[in-house]
Amino acid sequence: MKAVRRLAASRAEQNDFSKGAVWRNILRLALPMTVAQLIQVLYSVVDRIYIGHLPGTSSLALTGVGLTFPILTMITAFTNLFGMGGAPLCSIARGKKDDAQAEKIMGNTLTLLLGAGVVLMAVGFAFRRPILYLFGASDVTYPYADQYLTVYLCGTLFSMVGLGMNGFINAQGFAKYGMLTITLGAVTNILLDPLFIFVFGMGVRGAALATVLSQLLSAVWVLRFLMGPKALLRLRRKNLALSLPLVGRIVGLGMSGFIMAVTNGLCQIVCNSTLQLYGGDLYVGVMTVLNSVREVFSLPVTGITNGAQPVMGYNYGAQKYHRVKEGILFTTVVNVLYTVAVWIVVMLIPEPFIRLFNSDPGLLEAGKQALKIYFFGYFMMSLQFSGQAVFVALGKSRHAVFFSLLRKAFIVVPLTLLLPRLWNLGVDGVFLAEPISNFIGGLCCFVTMMLVVWRKLGEDQETPMPEKN
Repeated sequence: MKAVRRLAASRAEQNDFSKGAVWRNILRLALPMTVAQLIQVLYSVVDRIYIGHLPGTSSLALTGVGLTFPILTMITAFTNLFGMGGAPLCSIARGKKDDAQAEKIMGNTLTLLLGAGVVLMAVGFAFRRPILYLFGASDVTYPYADQYLTVYLCGTLFSMVGLGMNGFINAQGFAKYGMLTITLGAVTNILLDPLFIFVFGMGVRGAALATVLSQLLSAVWVLRFLMGPKALLRLRRKNLALSLPLVGRIVGLGMSGFIMAVTNGLCQIVCNSTLQLYGGDLYVGVMTVLNSVREVFSLPVTGITNGAQPVMGYNYGAQKYHRVKEGILFTTVVNVLYTVAVWIVVMLIPEPFIRLFNSDPGLLEAGKQALKIYFFGYFMMSLQFSGQAVFVALGKSRHAVFFSLLRKAFIVVPLTLLLPRLWNLGVDGVFLAEPISNFIGGLCCFVTMMLVVWRKLGEDQETPMPEKN
C-alpha cells in the first residue's frame, strides 16, 4: 500500500502544472494532443480520401458524405457540451486539491454523454431523409449520404464516450495516454477502410463501418484507463448519479464548445444549400474538400490551445496568475506564427491539397480558386482560438459562448446568404464569408480577452480573482 501511495504521489507531483516552465507544461500536453487530434481527424479524412477516389463515382460519393457533416457536427457539439464543459472544471478542481469534486465532475459527464448519445442516435435514424435533403442533397447524392449516415449513427455512443471522456485523461496530465486513445482507433480505421471499401466492395458503407468499429475500440480504451490503477482520478459508480448544480456548471462551461460546433454545423448547412443553388453538386463537393483541408491545418492550433487549457485552468485554481499570463502569451504567439506560415503555403501551392481528396479536373480547377479565397487572412482565426481557450480554461462561460456565436451565427451565416447576390460574386461569395468572419470575430474575441482577463491577472493573490461571466 505504501508503494502504491508513493507512486500516486509521484504522479500527482509530476502533473502539478504550477511547477516548471509554463511553456514546457503546455508543450508536454500539446504535442501528444496534437498528434492525437491529427489521428482523430484521420477517422473522417481517410474516409474522404478513399471515397474521393472510388472508380466512376468519386465526386458524387464525396459530395454525399460531405452532406452528412452537419449531422456529425451535431454529435460533436453534444460531445463538446459535456466533455469540454467537464474537463476544464476537473482541472480547476485539481488545482484546488479537491479530487473528490473532480471525480464527481467526471462521473456526471459520462452519464450526460451516454444519455445524449441515445437520444441523438434515435433522432438521426428517424429523420435522416428529410434532414439530408434540407442540407442540400439531390436525388443523385442522397443515396451515398444515406448509406454513410445509417451506419455511422450506430456508433454514436462510441464516438461521444471516446472523444468526450478523453479530455479527463488529458486533464490529469496523461497526454500520451490520451494520444493512444485516438491512435488505437485511427490506426484501426486506416487498416479497415481499404478492406471494407475495396476488398469487400462495401463502398461508402464500408468507410462508415470502419469508423464505427474504430470508435468502439477508442471508447473501450478510455473507460478502462479511467477505471484503472494508473489514473489519478477514477470513474466510480457513486459519481454517475447526476447532481443538478454540477450539471449546470458543466453545461454552462461546455456551452461555448457546443455553440461553436452547432454554428459550424449551421454554416455547413447554409453553405451547402447556397452552393447547391449557385453552383450545383460540384461546388458542394468543393466545400467538402475545403472543410477537410481546414480540419488538417487547424490541428496544431487546437492542439496548442487544448494543451494550454489544463495548464491555465490549474494555475488559475492555484491562484498562480502570473503563470496564467505566461500561458496566454505563449499560446498566442505560437498560433499566430503557425497560421501565417499555413496561409503563405496555401496561397503559393493550392493544388496538392485539393488533389489529395479528389482528382476530377472540374473539381480541381474550381477548388484551387475557392481554397485561396477561403484561407485568405487565415492567421486571424488563431486569435479566435487563443481568446476562446482562455475564456474556457478560466471558467468564463458567458464570454466563451458569445464569441462562439459571433463569428459563425452572426457573421458567416448572414454573409453566406448575402454575398453571392452582390456584385455577381455567386459561389465566390460563399467562400469569402469565412475570411471576413476570421478578421472580425478573431479580433473582437482576442481584444475582449485582453481587456477582461489579461488586465485583471495581477500578481499571485491570497484569494481567487472574482469571477465575472
